[in-house]
Order: sequence, then structure tokens, then C-alpha cells
Amino acid sequence: MRITSLEPARCAPLPDAGFGALRTERGNLPLDSVDVAARISGLDAGVEVTQGFRNPFDVTLEATYVFPLPDRAAVTAFTMEADDRVIEGVLKERGQARADYDRALGEGRRAAIAEEDRPDVFTIRVGNILPGERVTIRLTMSQPLPYEDGAATFRFPLVVAPRYIPGDPIDGPPAGDGTAPDTDAVPDASRITPPVLLPGFPAPVRLSLTATVDAGGLELRELASSLHVVEEEAGTVRLRPGERLDRDFILRATFEASTSLQLDGAGTFALTVVPPALEAARRPRDLVLLLDRSGSMGGWKMVAARRAAARIVDTLTPQDRFAVLTFDSVVESAFEGLAEGSDRARYRAVEHLARVDARGGTELLEPLRQAIALLDGPQDRERVVVLVTDGQVGDEDQILEQAGGALSAMRVHAVGIDRAVNAAFLGRLAGLGAGRCELVESEDRLDAAMEQIHRRIGAPLVTDLSLKDLDIEPGTVTHLGSIFPGVPLRVHGRYRGGSSVTVRGLAAGAPWEQGVAGTVVDNPAIRAVWARAHLRELEDRYAMGEHQLEPEIVRVSLEYGVLCRFTAYVAVDTRQVAEGGPEHRVIQPVEPPSGWEQPASAPLSFGFAAMAASPPRGPMAVPDPGISAALGAPAPPPAGMPGGHPRAPMFARSAPPRPATHGLDTVRAQLVAELDRLKALGAPDVLYLADLGSRLAALATFLGGHAELAALARELEAAERPGADPEALRLRAVQVLTSLTGGAPAAEPDAPRRPFWKRP
Repeated sequence: MRITSLEPARCAPLPDAGFGALRTERGNLPLDSVDVAARISGLDAGVEVTQGFRNPFDVTLEATYVFPLPDRAAVTAFTMEADDRVIEGVLKERGQARADYDRALGEGRRAAIAEEDRPDVFTIRVGNILPGERVTIRLTMSQPLPYEDGAATFRFPLVVAPRYIPGDPIDGPPAGDGTAPDTDAVPDASRITPPVLLPGFPAPVRLSLTATVDAGGLELRELASSLHVVEEEAGTVRLRPGERLDRDFILRATFEASTSLQLDGAGTFALTVVPPALEAARRPRDLVLLLDRSGSMGGWKMVAARRAAARIVDTLTPQDRFAVLTFDSVVESAFEGLAEGSDRARYRAVEHLARVDARGGTELLEPLRQAIALLDGPQDRERVVVLVTDGQVGDEDQILEQAGGALSAMRVHAVGIDRAVNAAFLGRLAGLGAGRCELVESEDRLDAAMEQIHRRIGAPLVTDLSLKDLDIEPGTVTHLGSIFPGVPLRVHGRYRGGSSVTVRGLAAGAPWEQGVAGTVVDNPAIRAVWARAHLRELEDRYAMGEHQLEPEIVRVSLEYGVLCRFTAYVAVDTRQVAEGGPEHRVIQPVEPPSGWEQPASAPLSFGFAAMAASPPRGPMAVPDPGISAALGAPAPPPAGMPGGHPRAPMFARSAPPRPATHGLDTVRAQLVAELDRLKALGAPDVLYLADLGSRLAALATFLGGHAELAALARELEAAERPGADPEALRLRAVQVLTSLTGGAPAAEPDAPRRPFWKRP
């Protein structure tokens, strides 16, 4: 064999196909860069996130990006830069911000809006980006850093992982442009389920991340990054070029914390109390261990979860009672009721755990209900719930509403296992029961994490905490909780006067107190971090049924300039740059999370990603058909097809068609759903029809090349071309799908649409 060189002219690069470009029929994806710059000082961090958008199309564009931020981060500023202009964002009530954004687009002006959908999931929309134009979005935030066992942890999430969406689809327009339909359990599911790139695609986004670390006058002994390769120089850590937005960035800084009271001079305080050298009193425990065995827990996560659960069982003694529940779509128990922590019972529990493997969906509410029922006993024993999971669920508010009150009377510990864990929700659960949330991002970190968990499951050092001497504004102190070994107590609040505080509590049943003198500091982050923590507590109470808190949540958010779920930042340019609203809309697909196992079965190996049903999204819900094959599935696979995460985006790789191994019956339910949505479409939407064509093409491939379905798919995929007749194509699709499904009637919803709790 002879290898010859090609002439340079024969292999010229595509225009704009630089590092990380993902080429489509209409151009590259709009998000081309993300830059994170953090300044860590002691136990706080200030962060600026810069997102670069570019319009690769020949028409005006609206780009949507669903992304994560640290759940405790207080977003305090938002700017848009375009055409050498800087437009400062204004924080407004969410409905008003949306109205301002929509009006600006309709008038042909540039605009951008930032909204919070979960404590750690945000959406940015940037509208009327001109052809070839670049727009830069900047978010400024402050966040506290958790500190345990001599190390502060800076965790910055970089991808929204697929979440399990329970419940039945509901009627009405979707809340967002994501892949999952809204349901009665998660009425905003379409806002938190961005499409997912297929594995193996080149990185479409350039990622830059730097963190400058200052231990605040203390000796910085070590810096460690557990999931990324970094370079360190003079206290600044830089991410190695070429990293992808597919897992959390985690940096641990080792130094000694100290007890302190910081006063910002404007009415906000931050208190840190290092755990005292005390022995914790050990009460008998009733403990229920919940282990998530859903499909998203496959691979290393399941191995780590089983090991973590077994280590927890090993901490029990004969004076304890316990139960082990494993759950996905069903709940299984190692034995009936609560068993004494004998050697025999613990062996049976570990034997049960050894047989557990990943499958099904993450139905978390039912195992929590069963745990609450098991622990509904005498109050003379410590009642403990330990949840081992990745937390990838979308019905957080429903869970808090139906189980939060009972859990607040117990001690809840959460062990989050994932490289893109749902830390916000697990932290909320642990906070309800004055417990701890421990995050495990790799098997290498499991042993160290389990040592910490072992101490947390034991009794806290100091309980029943209160503050005196400082003149504190009622209702403003963040959750006091308890003091655990190795974990400093951190409290924020508002005060009216005073320069010191005394912390009081019970240690081993006896009174305990410690006085702390205050120091006035020039640190605006104290106020922002307090406001974010206070807003999160109010939002959790709202989710648990206190709906009268909405005006107070809005007031606090606007008064202190911190984004929350009832407000939004909006930036509107004064210049008119277009004739009207955007002519094209794209929702940015996200990376598949690192460490997630892809379904190994063969049928998913040939471009299943765009096959599932998606309700009409109005003007352009997903990118044009040229990139539709790169996106994740918006709904579960047909009955009988593999899928490790039901109702969550699936992953796939392209491969040649295979001979048919499945009959039409295996996809009939999917075709019925497509037919129902097509009939409800009303006015024909060429973008929706083209997207439907891509899904039907994938179905035809799954069936081994179904001729009639493939022919219809080709016709629909041409809906955007000049001369196409959208209404004729819609009627043609209805006719073919009705024939293929045998005229199956549309399914009636089981329940009416529940009001969407956020502002329209």
C-alpha cells in the first residue's frame, strides 16, 4: 500500500470551522464560547460567566441556552454586548420582564432575558441577533463555598443532565422549547430538558475557566481538581484547553477555617463557627436507606452507589433499627419493616444491595413516602433518612409539596453520585431535615466521602441552636441546623445593631455557648449570599404550599438585586436593527454528561435521537433539520425499546440502517402520539413539519426501512424549501399516519392542565 500526500487546495478547511465547530446544513450552532472567571477568597467566591453567541444564518436569530449555575450562587448583574454597545440588564418581576423582551423583539430591537427555572437551572434567550453578528452575555454572581474537614470546595456545574419527568402530558402551549412534554407532575418540563448532542460529536463550544484562590490570610496548603486537568501558577488555576461542557468543575482548597462574625456595615452579617472539641451523644437510630437504581445510575455510578450504601449499613449497631429500599419505577425492600441492626440483618441488606442494577425511571416520591411511614414511630429515637442518588428528577416541587413537611421532622442525609449531580435539589432535601449533603463525583473520591458521611450519620455535636446579643431582624436568619464534626456552621442574616453574637445550643444534653466578636468588612458578597439563601428558603416554603409568599419573594429579589424564580433579568437595546421579530429560532443542544452509560442494545445505535414525539412548539422549537440528528429524543422510546432513563433525552450514534427486526406495532403508540399532535397543530408550521419528518425518518430506520413511513419523512423534511405547501404536507401526514395506525383515536388526558406556578 502506498500513501501519498494531498494537495493543500484539495483539503481546504470549511469557513468558520475552527476549534469545536459543529457544521450543519444552515451553519454552526449559535453558542460558540463559555468563559468562567472565579475569584475565591476564603469561604466565598465571586464569579463572572461570559457566553458568546454568533448568528451563523442569513436571517435574524433568537438563540436559547439552558445551562446550570451553582445552586447557592446569587446572580446580581446581567449585561448584553453587541455592535460595540453594552446594555445593562434590569431585574424585574418575571412576567413584566418577559413582556418587555417580547415587545422589544416585535419592534425589531435586540434583547436578552435570563430566567431561573430551578435553583441550579437557568435559561437565557438572546433575540434579533443579526446575520454574522456576535453577542456577548455576562452574568455576575457570588456564592458561598462549603467547607468540610479542612477544605473548601468550589463546584461549578457545566451541563444540565437529563432529568426523569414523571406524570402525564398536559394540554395547552408548552412552557418552553425543550424536548420533554409538560406533565401534571412537572408543568415546566419543557423548560428544563434541552436537547442533547449525540456522543462523539466534536466539541461545539470553546470552554475557558480560571479560578484565582486567596485563603483570606490563612495558609493555603493544597489545591486539588478531581474531574478536570488543570494548570496552576501563583494561586491561579486554569482549565486545560479542549475540555468539554459535560461535567462539574470541582476545585478543593485546603486551609484552616476560623470562627468569625463579618458585618458588612449595611445590615447584613455572616457568621462562621468552627466545630467545638466535643463528644457527640449517641442516641439509638431508626434509619431508612433509599438507593436509586434508575437507568441514569448505570455504570460507575451504580457501583459507587452500592458501595456507599453498604458502607452506611456497616455503621449500624444492634441498638439501631433500619430498612433498605431500592427504587426506580417500583420500590423493593431488603426485608419487611424496620429490622434491628444485627449482623444477620446487615448481611441480608448487603446481599440485597449486591443484586441491585440500574433500570427504569426515577420515581422518588413513593420511596420517600414509604420511608416517612416506616419512621412514624416513637420520638425517643433519632429518625434518619439517607438517600443515595444522582438526583436527576424534574418534579422537585411536587416532592417538596407532598413530602417536605414530614421530612423536616427527621434528619435527612443525601449522597449525590454523579459528575453532573443535581446538587441543588439534594441540598434542599438535606436542608429540610438539618442533615448533610455529600457529593461524590468519582470512584476515587468515594472512600474519602464515605468517611465524612459516616460522621454525619452519627449524632451532631450541637443541636437546638439560637443566636443572642446581636439585634437580628426577625425572620431573616438562614437555617441554623446543627453543628456536625468537621463542618463549620455558616449562618447569614440581617441585623439592626450590635457588634458581637453568642451562639447557644445543646451539646450532649447540656447547655453550650460561644461568643464571637464582629469585624466590619467591605464585602458586598455577604448581602448577596444572604439574599439568595433567604430567597431559597422562601421558595421552598412556597413549593410546600405557602403560596401567599409570592409577593414577599418578589420584593426581596428586587430590593436586594438577586435573581430568583419569580423575577428575571432583561436587557433591551434602544436601537432598531430588524424589521420585526427573529426569523429563525434555535435551542442550543447540550453535551451528554460525562460518565453516563449509553444504552448498549443495538436498536439505539442508528440515529434514534430525533425519533420521538414532540408537541408543537410554535415558531422553531429545535434547530433546523440539518442538526436535528444531533439532538436528544424528546420522549421515551416505543414500548419494548431499550432506554435507561424513561421520559428523558436518549443518546444515539449514527450507523447504517439494519434489516428490520421490529414490526410496526412496536412504534404504533409513537405514531399515534405524532398524529394527535399533528391534528392539534392548527395552522401548519413548516419548522414543526420538518422536525416531524426527521423523527419519522428515524422511526423508519428503526423498522429497517419502512417504505411508506420513509417516503412521508422525505416529503416532510422538505417543508422548509421554497415552493413547499405546508397545509398539503400536513394533510398528507395526517392521512398516512391515520392509515398506519388504523385510525387510532387520540388519547384523552387523565387530568386537566395544572396552572403553571411561574409567571406566564
